[in-house]
This record gives sequence, structure tokens and C-alpha cells, in this order.
Amino acid sequence: MDQITEKLGQKSGKLLVFGGVYSNLQALEALKQVAEQEGIAPENCICTGDIVGYCAQPEETVQLFKLWGAKSIVGNVEIQLRENAADCGCDFREGSRCDGFSQLWYPYAQSKLSENSLAFLKTLPNYINFKYANQKVSVVHGSYFNVSEFIFKSTPWATKQPNFKATESDVIIAGHCGLPFYHQKENNLWLNPGVIGMPANDGNPSVWYAILDDTQNTLSFTHKTLNYNYKLTSKLMQNGLLPEEYSRTIVTGIWDNTEILPAIESGLQGFGIQL
Repeated sequence: MDQITEKLGQKSGKLLVFGGVYSNLQALEALKQVAEQEGIAPENCICTGDIVGYCAQPEETVQLFKLWGAKSIVGNVEIQLRENAADCGCDFREGSRCDGFSQLWYPYAQSKLSENSLAFLKTLPNYINFKYANQKVSVVHGSYFNVSEFIFKSTPWATKQPNFKATESDVIIAGHCGLPFYHQKENNLWLNPGVIGMPANDGNPSVWYAILDDTQNTLSFTHKTLNYNYKLTSKLMQNGLLPEEYSRTIVTGIWDNTEILPAIESGLQGFGIQL
């Protein structure tokens, strides 16, 4: 791994891992409270990127994240924002509904972020790695090879496996796809904790994160749901500048479309998360 990797050395105790805050200030406030209740220090809270995204409070969200002191890598959104790029770099198909929506929320986020917030985003590494319970762990956004690659539970192991080799890791913690899952094969674990900024297309407004534990020097993990003030988040998004469809998703827990999803995940819409 290269110089844009933050090496955290040996980690111990509970870790809180999460992704996709997506400018959802209310969800971030709720998660920070969980960390405090669980006694998890900020440096043991790790985000898979996309602090900024679809919701209404990008500036407030970045400032709270900075104040909290949690760790994060860059998502595709941070990369594009700090380069002042014209689009979100999400790898949506041109002309798709997601692409159309991004032409609303991305310029909105660009218009709201202060120089101070952009400077903070520029400090974020592309990858994080550390040792935990005798395992080498790497944090990536989409994949090690492509920040915008959508990798799901149903994605073949042959696509995931090269990431372990390239990073010399036993465990990959990844984000980007918006759905929580894990995929274990032999001694390797691909873990997506889910995202806290948007529901997981499961028909429920609560969102997802994960807690890792190293009790008895063995790595264990638990996916958890987070309840937060989603009605306020949705109301703030109804500002005439952001896609109304996303403000509805916040409440219904159902995505407006399943364009990015493979057939298996698409078929599970509204049926709850199958971990």
C-alpha cells in the first residue's frame, strides 16, 4: 500500500465502523452518542468515506465529524469536492436517475462547504490499515483498486480476493455500496458495516453500522441498526434544492430505484437485510 495510507499500528478494544454519513447530521449526532455510551474513543471510530452526500447539512456534518475526532478515509465524494470536480464521481450510469439526482445534491454540497471543511477533507487518507486481534485490517471505500467500485455480498469472491492480496490484509472493511453485509472465505473477511446517512433499501428508516470486538484476542463483529431523528433529516431535505425522492427514502427506507444493485440485492428490496 502506498503513501496515501494512514497506518494506525496496533488497535485494541471495541471499534465502531461505519460509512456514508452523506451530510446527515442527525444520524452522525446519534452515532457519536452511541460511541460515547459504549465507551469507544474517537480514534477507535472509523468511517469508510462519503462524509458528504445526499442530505441537507454538509457543512455542519463535516464540522461535527472534525470536532468528534473520528477517523475516516476519503470516499469518491470527498475526492471530487477537494479537487473542485464537476460531478460526484459515483460511477452512476450517464443519464440514469442516480446521475440526474447527483446533479442536484453534489452542486448543493459544493455550495455549502467552507474553506475550513474543504481543508479538513484534504487531510483524509485514501486507505487506513491497522492490526487488530492478530489480523491485518485495511479500510477501503469501493475497493482498493477503484474508489467508486460497487461491491456487494453477491459480487463474486474472485472480484474481492485480489484486494486482500494487494493490501496484504486478512480483513477488508469497505463502503460505497450502501448495504451492510459480510462475506467470509477461508481466512479472509470482507465486511461492509453499511451507511448511516441513508437507509439500506430494507423498508426501515433506521440505518446501519458495525462494532468490532477483540475479546480473547479473536476478531468478532456485530452489525447494528441506528435509530435517529430521520423525520427532521427528511424535512430539512425538502428545501427545493435537493431531490425530493431522497427525502422520501429517508422516511420509507426504500430506495427510489435499484439501478446500481445486482439482481440478488435488487430482489431483496423492502424485505429487510439478510446478513
